[in-house]
Amino acid sequence: MPSFDMVSKVDAQALDNAVNVTTKEVSNRFDFKGSHVVINLDKKEFKINIETEDDMKMRQLLDVLVSRAHKQGIAPEAFDLSKEGAQSGKLWKKEVQVRNGLKQEDAKKIVKLIKEAGLKVQASIMDDVVRVTGKKIDDLQAVIQASKTWEIGIPLQYENMRS
Repeated sequence: MPSFDMVSKVDAQALDNAVNVTTKEVSNRFDFKGSHVVINLDKKEFKINIETEDDMKMRQLLDVLVSRAHKQGIAPEAFDLSKEGAQSGKLWKKEVQVRNGLKQEDAKKIVKLIKEAGLKVQASIMDDVVRVTGKKIDDLQAVIQASKTWEIGIPLQYENMRS
C-alpha cells in the first residue's frame, strides 16, 4: 500500500548557517554599530539565546533572524517567539525555541484533520511522525494538498513516499 510520513524537522546545519549569517549582517549594520548584541545557538536543545541593549533592537534582530532562516529553507513557523524577552540590568535577553519534531498533541491534531477531510486514507502516529497510508497515490497527494491549507502553526514536510 502507498504511504508517506508527515514530519516537522529543522535542519541543524541550515539553522546554524542562518544564525551565522544573522550575526554577520548585524555586525555590518549601521544601526547596530557599537551596541551589545549576542546570538548563541544551542544545537542540542534547538534554542537560540539573544542579548541586546533594548527591546527595539531585539525585535529588529528577530526579524533579521527569521528572514535569513527563511532564505535557508526554514519556515518562519519553526520559531517559537511567544516567550517574552526579559530585561536583566541594562540588557534584554530572550530565548527562542526552535520547534523540531511533532509533539503528541500536534500529531493528534493532524490525524483529526486528515479524518475530517473525508479521504480514503488511514493516519497513524509513530513517535514524532504521522504515517499516512491509502490504496491510491492520488489519495495521498490529496492529503498533502489539503495539509498545505491547514493553519496548525507548525511547518510540515513529507518524507518516504512509497508506492
